Parts: sequence; C-alpha cells; structure tokens
Amino acid sequence: MPKSWRFSVLADRHRALGSQLEDWSGMGTAWTYDSDILDQHAAVRTKAGLMDVSGLKKVHLVGPHAIAVLDYITTRDVSKLYPGKSVYACMLNERGHFTDDCIVYRTGPNSWMLVHGSGSGHEEVVKQAQGRNCAVLFDDDLHDLSLQGPVAVDFLAKHVPGIRDLRYFHHMQTSLFGAPVMISRTGYTGERGYEIFVRGQDAPLVWDTILAEGKSMGIIPVCFSVLDLLRVESYLLFYPYDNSQMYPFANEGPGDSLWELGLDFTVSPGKTGFRGAEEHYRLKGKERFKIFGMLIDADKMTDAGDEVWADGKKVGVITCPSYSKLTKKSMAIARLDTPYAKQGVKLEVRGKNVKANAIAHTITFDDPEKKKRTAVG
Repeated sequence: MPKSWRFSVLADRHRALGSQLEDWSGMGTAWTYDSDILDQHAAVRTKAGLMDVSGLKKVHLVGPHAIAVLDYITTRDVSKLYPGKSVYACMLNERGHFTDDCIVYRTGPNSWMLVHGSGSGHEEVVKQAQGRNCAVLFDDDLHDLSLQGPVAVDFLAKHVPGIRDLRYFHHMQTSLFGAPVMISRTGYTGERGYEIFVRGQDAPLVWDTILAEGKSMGIIPVCFSVLDLLRVESYLLFYPYDNSQMYPFANEGPGDSLWELGLDFTVSPGKTGFRGAEEHYRLKGKERFKIFGMLIDADKMTDAGDEVWADGKKVGVITCPSYSKLTKKSMAIARLDTPYAKQGVKLEVRGKNVKANAIAHTITFDDPEKKKRTAVG
C-alpha cells in the first residue's frame, strides 16, 4: 500500500477475510475477499452485507459561515436542510465541470458534515473557509460501516429504537451496542441500507457484533468491489472511474458536465452563484457523450475499458461492468456518443475477454422507481 496514509482499525479483520488492502483514497481498502464476489452481491440483494467504506473522507464544518461555504462549493440549496437531514450534491470547477460528489449532512444549527470520495472536496472546503467564521476538521477517526440489504432494518430494529421511522437521506444520533454512533439512511447499493458512523475505538465492536448476531439472518461481510456490481444496476457513478479523468478525450483536458453525466438533477431548481454555475448552464445541450446503460448478450462481465462499436466505428467505452447471478444479466455503465445513448440502439462490445452484441439500455436496471431504498416502516 505505497500510497496509503490513512488506516482503518478493521484492517486485520479484512486481512483475515483474504484482503490485500489495496489503496483507495489514501486508505488500505478491502477491494476483494476470498469468497465469491457474485455471492456477496446476491447477499446484499436478498439479505444484507456489511462493508467498511471508511475510505470516504469525512469533513466537519462548524460556525455561522459554514452554510455560505457549502452553498458556494455545492450545487444544492443547503439552506433547505435541517438537523437530521442530508442531501447528495456535486461540486464543479470554474469551467462548470464535475470535480467531486458528496453527501452533505446537517448535524446542528451551525454544524455540518461533508462526506466525499477521491475528488477535491476537502481542498475546496478549506479554501473557501479561509477568512470566514468556519472551522474545518478532517475527521479520520470516524469510521463508516455500511449495512445494506433488505434485512438491514430488521437487524437494526432489535437495537435502535425508531430506526424504522428514519427516512431516506435522514440521520440520527443514537447508540449501538453501547457505542455512540450516527446512523444515516444512505448507501451506495440501491437497497434499503444504513451507514453507521462510529469512532475508531468502537468500530471493531460494531463490526464484530453485527456479523456475529446477524449471521443467522444472512448478513455477511462484503468487499468494496461489490459496490461496482451493485452501482451499475442502480445508476450510481464513481469518481473518477466513470469520468474523463479515466477516459480522456483527445486534445482535451479532463472534465465532464453534469448534463453529460446525467447528474444535472443535483442542481437545486433556480440556484445560481455556486462555483461554475454560469458555465454549467451554458453547457446544456452541448453534450459530447452521455452516461448510459448497456445490456450485453453474454453470460459474464465485460471489462472496464472495453470498446463499444456501432455502424463500423467506436462509439463509446464501458466504464463499469456488472453481472448478476440472480437475474443472469450482463450489464454495464458506458460513456456513449450522444446519438447512441438511446434505449434499444444496437451496439457491439469488442473486449479482450468478451465480444458480444448489446443494446443501449436506460438505467436504473434494478428497482428503477427506487421503492426499496425509500421504503417506509
């Protein structure tokens, strides 16, 4: 792990499950376990999986000017958030191009937490907070354990009063197995799930107890790579793997518009004045490509980077493949030239391991109406 400078207290648990702890976002992360990844995927879809996503960066903002900082660097109207409410947001540069996504949590009248991945979120917060009445704390002690799947709520209901009433994109301060935690009704799987924010000293207790007590309910540990299988089905993008930082255009610097990524919904209606706002609105209708789904006539996954062809020319690239042993479908997220990003358009995958016909397919593949993740009760 030559790049790793952040450490999960659960590292030994992951090694015991077969992980080599590859680097992600500066932290040794359990990309793989010894068990079959397709079985782990099925567990999340049918029972529940517990995942360590502590590599996400947690940044606290405290002070009366914190709201102004967040209002400028994100695409959302954060004034509409109240303590206990969160929102998914994007961050842009001056060119109106996507640089990071995040979840913004309001934890009190003048206190917030921003959780983001490998983009520039932390740097943007620090830069904008300079000279303002806003303290910024990068919290690397706070671990994030994600319990995702249909039985997650049934398990937590045994230990956390009121958990069934916690709505989607809401969070609560509570305790779990005697440890102070913040539980958020969020995740990255498309399932009804919960993120448990816990101090490093308590993370092993929470991890071990969930797996021990949840075993009879089918709860198992799942590795980070399972997210790729799940997110393809649920149209959840992952920076920079779906972006031009990974798949650049010839003679152009990296950067994609929200219109190209299908993330324009993250801009609150009528909002102006955020970083890159003017360019964001100017770029509407100027899409060079579209993020779109693909349904592939194959009995296994394609590979990231596989070329997509149609009409005798390359028209796109697969950024993230998936295969479900439950539905027997091979799927992918792809960057397609805009004329080909339409339902039913015939395509061809030309990869090293998979050569197959395919069609462009709208995403989300699994639960397109989002009934599972927003379920009540």
